[in-house]
Amino acid sequence: MFPVAGLGTRFLPATKSIPKEMLPIVDKPLIQYAVEEAVEAGIDTLIFVTNHKKRAIIDHFGVDEDLQGHLLSQGNEELNAYINNIIPSDVEIQYVIQEKALGLGHAVWCAKDLVGDEAFAVLLADDLIRSSGDGCLKQMVDEFHATGAGSMAVEKVPQSMTNQYGIVSVHKDATGRNYIDEIVEKPTPEDAPSNLGVVGRYILPAEIFELLESVRAGAGGEIQLTDAIAVQLSSQPLLAHAFKGVRYDCGSRQGFIRATVDYALEDEELREDLLAYFDTVKDS
Repeated sequence: MFPVAGLGTRFLPATKSIPKEMLPIVDKPLIQYAVEEAVEAGIDTLIFVTNHKKRAIIDHFGVDEDLQGHLLSQGNEELNAYINNIIPSDVEIQYVIQEKALGLGHAVWCAKDLVGDEAFAVLLADDLIRSSGDGCLKQMVDEFHATGAGSMAVEKVPQSMTNQYGIVSVHKDATGRNYIDEIVEKPTPEDAPSNLGVVGRYILPAEIFELLESVRAGAGGEIQLTDAIAVQLSSQPLLAHAFKGVRYDCGSRQGFIRATVDYALEDEELREDLLAYFDTVKDS
């Protein structure tokens, strides 16, 4: 599940007409990185929770016959095949509309009829996670198959920034896995139970939908996913998954720029010119 109905106000005016999930890191939009991570993890149904104004996301994963004809007429079969096979033919795409932006918990709840009674994954495209091996979600899916427990991706954050994250406290079991004892939404540094911050990858049991219906709206009238998860901890174990990889907070300008630079430096066609340019900037 990809909640993509947000307004992306931190990137205005660019996101006035372009969904923030369509902002590119080098030459690929953020949402495509998240989709590719899900497909790698073996996900066979992709659910986009969107709004009426984000047609660009739907178009990106659809077939553009005009573009296809142009590429083929230019003899560019390789690029044509690439852009038309972003999502494999055996992977289903579904869309659901979130009529009002009432928080992440509400966005997840909007997809309940499509998910049914199965465990499901949630990916936030803002959190771009680069891994040298298996992607973050593949790591979590493997852990789910081994334990049967849902999980949330976590990483250590500066103590001074705990008020920007859901923060968890954990205990280790006999296998060395970290199980979550408590989750607190955006605590002050003084009140934070740890410095383990939740980032945008979740595997959740379907029970969460009932809990989302019962929790009250929090600050700003939004329904927080964290509040439902906090209730769920009393009946369902959840793991804190310390993923292998590097996370970029692409919901911030700083994180977006860092991701762009790092991904560009991995591109053989761009790396040499970029490094040479950085030298001129450094010396100026």
